[in-house]
Amino acid sequence: MRKLDSAVEAVLRQRRPDPLWWDIVVEAVCGEASSWDADRALVQGGPAIARHADRIAADLRRQQGFFGTAVGHGVSVRALALAGTGDVRVLPALRHLAEHGGLPYNRPEARVMAALPAAELVPVMLTKLRRDADDYHGNTTTLEVLGLCGEAAAPAVAEVARRLDMPYAYDAMRVLGRIGPAAVATADRLAAYATGRDPRTSRNHPRRAAWAHWRVTGDPTLALDVCGAAVRSGSAGHGLPFLADLGPLATAHADAVHGLLDSPGAWTRVAAADAYWRITGDPEPAVPVLLAEVDPDWTGRPAVPVQEAVGRLGEIGTPAAGAVPLMRRILAREERLGHAFDRTRILADEAYVRTLTDALERIAPGAADTVPASRHVARKG
Repeated sequence: MRKLDSAVEAVLRQRRPDPLWWDIVVEAVCGEASSWDADRALVQGGPAIARHADRIAADLRRQQGFFGTAVGHGVSVRALALAGTGDVRVLPALRHLAEHGGLPYNRPEARVMAALPAAELVPVMLTKLRRDADDYHGNTTTLEVLGLCGEAAAPAVAEVARRLDMPYAYDAMRVLGRIGPAAVATADRLAAYATGRDPRTSRNHPRRAAWAHWRVTGDPTLALDVCGAAVRSGSAGHGLPFLADLGPLATAHADAVHGLLDSPGAWTRVAAADAYWRITGDPEPAVPVLLAEVDPDWTGRPAVPVQEAVGRLGEIGTPAAGAVPLMRRILAREERLGHAFDRTRILADEAYVRTLTDALERIAPGAADTVPASRHVARKG
């Protein structure tokens, strides 16, 4: 057990653990010598455990029993681990888990499933939506995964639209907006939320609904009015990301956005910098604002927008060349982010590494090549 504890500690804490540690974790879980910590690590393994896919798939079948109908913790752990490798052999097990309430109930673990082909994953999520009806976690996590599927989630439009009548309307709007024109039938209902005509409208709904309305109809008028008004009114942080998506269509709001580059709130400054350069195409005012937020000692605490600033600098590209040495230094660190709980630590660090690597590649192609590569390759979500 001491050896397993060491292996789990290594894969959780080290950004580039020796593959031997992963071998020990896989063997322990599949050999019934596991622990809660080993299970949680395996679920986060992703591409690092892809070479063990046959072993995990065989053990998943064993866990499901002779008739393949068993559900429970053991089945869920192996199914999620296999899903994280992108192995489609897991789909029958996921469908069965969806029917019987065995899919994960937290967003980070749910996003593991997005490594699978979206066209194959959407029917599984539809099954879960139909089964869970009014269940909070079942809806929020499923809508999270469908949002990652983007346009491929079009077959789920009707079920997602039903959530506009439930407490999950905000998540549903995000999914409908990412689906785009295939969700145009929901335009009137989205407009009702955007304008406050729907009596269920809360303070967070109008901007998201207006953005989704633009995405499904192609008409930016409502989104420009609602999100522009939010920026001018002082609730800037809530309108800026949507104006950023609108890009040059939001040129009339460029001055208001520029005025927020000096906001006392870090999140607002980062959102304003992103919106300004995407609206105007001028990166000069944005780069120093974003670069100031890239803290090399960041531990993963969500109170500050470090990862967001890195990603935005990457989108700006070559004009952000001054960020390259700092990003390379951060990427070379041996230890993972320390703030996330163990059940999400690998996933959180993977996402940060992916953001750093992608940013470096966009700013200076090849700049990340000489940094020791993480054993996790990029994956969706």
